[in-house]
Amino acid sequence: MSEREVFEYALLRVVPRVERGECFNAGVVVYCRARSFVAARTHLDPVRLRALDPEADVTGVRAALAAVEGVCRGGDDAGQAARDDAGRRFRWLIAPRSTVVQPGPVHTGLTSDPEAEVERLLDLLVR
Repeated sequence: MSEREVFEYALLRVVPRVERGECFNAGVVVYCRARSFVAARTHLDPVRLRALDPEADVTGVRAALAAVEGVCRGGDDAGQAARDDAGRRFRWLIAPRSTVVQPGPVHTGLTSDPEAEVERLLDLLVR
């Protein structure tokens, strides 16, 4: 059995009308320092989005969620933050912001497989 390591995660929330504060979960970001691992998985439910804001830009929200995944993957096409180490990328992604896609509070746990943890949390908390 693999050794279990501490990991941190934050939910990604969609807040279609920031002034109203209504939100729903649309993704998760997982960071494991011991493994230099950071990843995000997202799942947008357009029905839930339109229930909170019938005029919501589904394509724009999908693009914002995809950008978070891109920063986690790294590479030059995802901007400056994507070139930082895993910990800095995670901290940048979980910084509070007042946009349609917002990070929730950070939680911790133990895992022997951070990649599987991303999928488990997405299924449990988002889908």
